[in-house]
Amino acid sequence: MSLNEDILLGIDLNLLLTFLVVFRERNVSEAARHLRVSQPAVSGSLVRLRQCFDDPLFLRRNRKMQPTPKAQEIADALLPAMLQIESVIRHP
Repeated sequence: MSLNEDILLGIDLNLLLTFLVVFRERNVSEAARHLRVSQPAVSGSLVRLRQCFDDPLFLRRNRKMQPTPKAQEIADALLPAMLQIESVIRHP
């Protein structure tokens, strides 16, 4: 097994957790509450994620954050990986 650590070093992995919580909640303020951070911190994380993925990721629609097709694709791939990481941490 081989990881390309250069790719992983280029992103704060906590951003991926923020992404998943915003994706689930469809609301920046609610995501911030769940993550125990400020709403501006989540908004700042979204700015960084948008730059990383070169996509808006979420569009504000009817007071909700509607994921873009790219965000759906990322979430579909990322959620199983994060669940696996959570399992490893929970059961060392």
